[in-house]
Amino acid sequence: MVFGMRTIGLLGGMSWESTQNYYAMINQQVNKRLGGLHSAKIVMISVDFSEIEEKQATGDWRAAATILSDAAQKLETAGADCFAICTNTMHEVFEEVREAVKIPGLHIADAVGMYAQQHNYCTLALFGTRFTMERDFLKKRLLSKHNIHIIIPGEEQRSDIHRIIYEELCLGEVRDGSRDIFLAAIRELTRHKIDGVILGCTEIGMLIQQSDTRVPILDSTGLHAQALVEFALNQEAQL
Repeated sequence: MVFGMRTIGLLGGMSWESTQNYYAMINQQVNKRLGGLHSAKIVMISVDFSEIEEKQATGDWRAAATILSDAAQKLETAGADCFAICTNTMHEVFEEVREAVKIPGLHIADAVGMYAQQHNYCTLALFGTRFTMERDFLKKRLLSKHNIHIIIPGEEQRSDIHRIIYEELCLGEVRDGSRDIFLAAIRELTRHKIDGVILGCTEIGMLIQQSDTRVPILDSTGLHAQALVEFALNQEAQL
């Protein structure tokens, strides 16, 4: 198993705060499973998030896709056996990136969806950037491939969540007042009889933990990392 370990390709930097969590989680899980001094085989390209955020803000998703596609090709050339986009929002261009390389990619919605199905979750709330909550790239995939129905917060709460992500969490700032805003949104959404809450932004796990609420928390970063480790260590695993 060890000598056959696959190399994980990470498209990171969006933001680097969450990318370092990917790196840590993947290595911790590999070491936990293999013991000793074992660590993961990882190739990473870290992009300049300022360039990506500018494309997001102007709606130039084609240009953003080009940046990530070029980065994915570099991962492939460097020997990666798969690629993962280390951010929920940029899965808007997942298919474009996938078509640019020959190696498979692991969609973050599939990592979340498989976990949800294992726990018989049918309706989940989704927290993330405004793009992730309001556009269809995650919601549609979760419904079509995993039969998971998605509920999103109200307009005011979506604005607060988006602001906290970009103005605080992406800069490494974790504030108690912002945690209270998230927890209030969770309490509001429990009226819809949700089975859990997807932390659909890779930075939110810095702010919200399972210990903060009784509602089941599905941390997309952790689930994505876990699925990547399974692919790396199990030669029979397919993406």
